[in-house]
Amino acid sequence: MTTLTQNHAQLPAGLPSGTVWEIDPGHAEVAFIGRHFMLTKVRGRFTDVTGELRIGATMAETTVDVRIGMSSVESGNPARDEHIRSAELFDVEAHPTATFRSTAVEWSGERGTVHGDLTIHGVTRNVPLEVTFEGQVSDPWGGQRAVFSARAKVNREDFGVTWNVALEAGGVLVSKEIQIEIDLETVLRAE
Repeated sequence: MTTLTQNHAQLPAGLPSGTVWEIDPGHAEVAFIGRHFMLTKVRGRFTDVTGELRIGATMAETTVDVRIGMSSVESGNPARDEHIRSAELFDVEAHPTATFRSTAVEWSGERGTVHGDLTIHGVTRNVPLEVTFEGQVSDPWGGQRAVFSARAKVNREDFGVTWNVALEAGGVLVSKEIQIEIDLETVLRAE
C-alpha cells in the first residue's frame, strides 16, 4: 500500500468534510508507558483530555488540537502520581497543560501519520502520531461518533523532564523512552 501525501490524501470513509468532531472526555485516554529499573513497565494515563478534530475537504486541510490537564495523571499509585506532578518531573504548577497541534497529515485508507507540535513541560517538539481511524457510529442519543487510536514514542528528556536516579548495576531508574498510546472517541458538533 502506498502512503498518500498530505496534498492527495482522501478522507476516511464516514467522515464528511467541513465537520468538527469534539473529543468526548469521558471516552478519551492518553496513556504513557515507561520502564522502571529498566525492566518493569509502568503505565499511567491522563483523565483530563479535551480538544477537537476539524475535517477539511482533504486530509491536508484537516487539523487536530488537543489539550491535556497534566494534574489529572493517574498511575495506580497515589505517591507516584504526586511525584510525577512534582517539580522533579511534570511540574504541573508551572506547566499545567500539555498540547498537541497538528502541522501536517499523511493518510492512506484508514491509517495515517499526523505530525504535530507536542508541548510538554513548556517545551515543544514535532512528534509524528501513527493514527488509525477505528470507525464511525450513530449513538443512542441521535449523535455521531468517530473513534481514533494513535501511537508514538518520545524521549522525555527532549521535553525537559530529566529527573532520574543512576542504578548501581548500571542504567537508570526511569526510562528515557516513553510509549504514548491514545484512544479517542469524538462527537460530531451540531452546527
